[in-house]
Amino acid sequence: ARCAVKEGWKKMGSDKRVTFRRRHSYATKSNKIRKVKTPGGKLVVQYEKKKGKVPVCGDTGEKLNGVVCSRPTSRMNLSRPKKTVSRAYGGTLCGGALRDRIVRAFLIEEQKIVKKVLKSQKAAAK
Repeated sequence: ARCAVKEGWKKMGSDKRVTFRRRHSYATKSNKIRKVKTPGGKLVVQYEKKKGKVPVCGDTGEKLNGVVCSRPTSRMNLSRPKKTVSRAYGGTLCGGALRDRIVRAFLIEEQKIVKKVLKSQKAAAK
């Protein structure tokens, strides 16, 4: 039996026909409700789950493509392809940030080689 969602979300205080189903009476982020009319004509309360956020890149802070937005507890049960991207640091860093890291590492190694060559040339000149 599928329930038809009532139009508009009002606070509980304005509508006295429904009451909380759980023993938590404060209007907190975790205690949001939706009023639903059942097929039998009864007005009942359904608790809303918190929305998940899209994971962001650790370096740039931009949203990661290819990773599903979810809450931490539901993320545990997701399959691996929904949590990561098949790349080094996939699901943690965006492609641009990873490219910058690779280029930086390459340039640092090149710099080391150049220093070594210059040092050997200087030693050969003496």
